[in-house]
Amino acid sequence: MVGRFQIKEAAMNCVICKTGQISAGNAIVTLQRGETTLVIKNVPADVCDNCGEYYLSEKMAERVLELGESAVKKGVEVEVMRWAA
Repeated sequence: MVGRFQIKEAAMNCVICKTGQISAGNAIVTLQRGETTLVIKNVPADVCDNCGEYYLSEKMAERVLELGESAVKKGVEVEVMRWAA
């Protein structure tokens, strides 16, 4: 409540399925480049309750891409990891 007015956040609809509501959750992110496949489980994201599409914050996306770049540089073929804050 700000002053006498209550501020409500509007629920966001999924841009993919157009009907699902987006809420905080976790996602499994899969990255592929050349011969490298990286799967990262439990990544904090906003997730659609209808189709499962996920949306990463800018900070999460940067970190996920850094992990992917590191895997490519190490010559990883397939790696599965759990998100660690």
